[in-house]
Amino acid sequence: MSHLSRRQFLGRSVAAGIGASFAIGGTKSSGRVIGANDTIRIGVAGLNSRGEAHVDAFSSIKGVEITYLIDPDNTTFKKHLDKLKKRGGSVPKTVADVRHALDDKELDAISIATPNHWHALMTIWGCEAGKDVYVEKPASHNVHEGRIAVEAARKFGRIVQHGTQNRSNPAWAQVAAAVKSGKYGKLNVSRALCYKSRKSIGFKSDMATPQNIDFNLWTGPAPEHPFNENLVHYNWHWFWDYGNGDIGNQGVHEMDKARWLIPGATLPQSVISVGGRLGYKDQGQTANTQIAVLDYGDTQIIFEVRGLPTNGYHGEMVGNFAHLDAGTITVQKEIKEKGKVIQQGGPVFIPKGSDKGEPLPKFETSLGPVTDGEKGHFANFIAAVRSRKVDDLNADILEGHYSAALCHLANISYRLGKPTPFNSQAKAFSDNKDATEAFGRMEEHLKDNGVKLSETTYQVGPKLVVDAKTESFVDSPDGDKLLTREYRKPFVVPESFS
Repeated sequence: MSHLSRRQFLGRSVAAGIGASFAIGGTKSSGRVIGANDTIRIGVAGLNSRGEAHVDAFSSIKGVEITYLIDPDNTTFKKHLDKLKKRGGSVPKTVADVRHALDDKELDAISIATPNHWHALMTIWGCEAGKDVYVEKPASHNVHEGRIAVEAARKFGRIVQHGTQNRSNPAWAQVAAAVKSGKYGKLNVSRALCYKSRKSIGFKSDMATPQNIDFNLWTGPAPEHPFNENLVHYNWHWFWDYGNGDIGNQGVHEMDKARWLIPGATLPQSVISVGGRLGYKDQGQTANTQIAVLDYGDTQIIFEVRGLPTNGYHGEMVGNFAHLDAGTITVQKEIKEKGKVIQQGGPVFIPKGSDKGEPLPKFETSLGPVTDGEKGHFANFIAAVRSRKVDDLNADILEGHYSAALCHLANISYRLGKPTPFNSQAKAFSDNKDATEAFGRMEEHLKDNGVKLSETTYQVGPKLVVDAKTESFVDSPDGDKLLTREYRKPFVVPESFS
């Protein structure tokens, strides 16, 4: 096929319904310099769920034009096209395969809102093609490919923003600065919560692929599997080949904040995780109930996942608490009753022994160019694309890699665990009072949901020692195997760019 151009081959492959059978490497954009008044042309890949937020955000930023809508399901295009037409913008091209868009030298950036198993590879392809990248959380499906995405961004000099929007939130920047100041003593526990109701997904049989979906492209680097409606378009989150459970879904936002509050934190010294898919039986594989402990020496992250109905932790369902010597710092929501504010919103300090927060004093932060709120995170990316300064990003791909990796490390411990009766004398966190307290609350939570602990087992993962420099485990070959995966050709993540 040497007589065919790459563009011709791609067109013929897709037309034949077999997908392109080559890597993106070697395709480069024109590398045009983007001036302050130049239009930035962007393609949005993945148009369900988070993809809607991407389209809305970028189409509302002055000087940004969405020129490609990318999704292997051709029924996703119309609603976005209709919306963009109403706003008076140009009509973007619609393609199933991101490589069509990456081949366009006039495209400046891609925004990735696909399922998790595509995040890193699409980031890598984007960087190789000379495009800047906004990639949804988590940055990766496993630890290895997250590191390769970082290498690609650096090698090709690209601006890559991770979709952990709280990095552009001044309130959480204040909390991080307050903890770093030392005013409130040592940070002992950085607590993260993901209490989000997740109902049973039941069981569905494999079936023929609907004509509107290119399931080969949807599957990408994951193992080949027959089409199943419990995968497309949302429940893939609960299957290991595509998702990372809620700790790597909603939870990565809270994991990112938990790590942000520990100055200089990258990977932990060790990790241990326990839990299960409890309260119902269905086709899902990931935990709906989970506790992970990541040890940073003086500080530990304690992460809690609850997918069954629950009350909050001190009123919070999804969020973070910094437990310091002098008390606790968090960000509260404003609560009103009959028009009267009964709880002030924003960053607060709760002194030890008290349950009432007081407004946190102002601390100097180092946020880059940003407007507050979720759309501000997209705007921060665009500002960095114009400045070409990685330091202008509030959530550079390296930060995204580390925070996603913490979720992966916790899941690896969980997946290597052994079923253990709840009434076993050998408790998972017997030497850790803070984790034991969280485990006790988890047991009560399960009882409240009708789980008979005396008849139930949970998964107790091993405590895995982490080598942060090599991003691997110490003396755990089984753990190391789960740091990466076998990739389905041609959707292969490189071993290295170094």
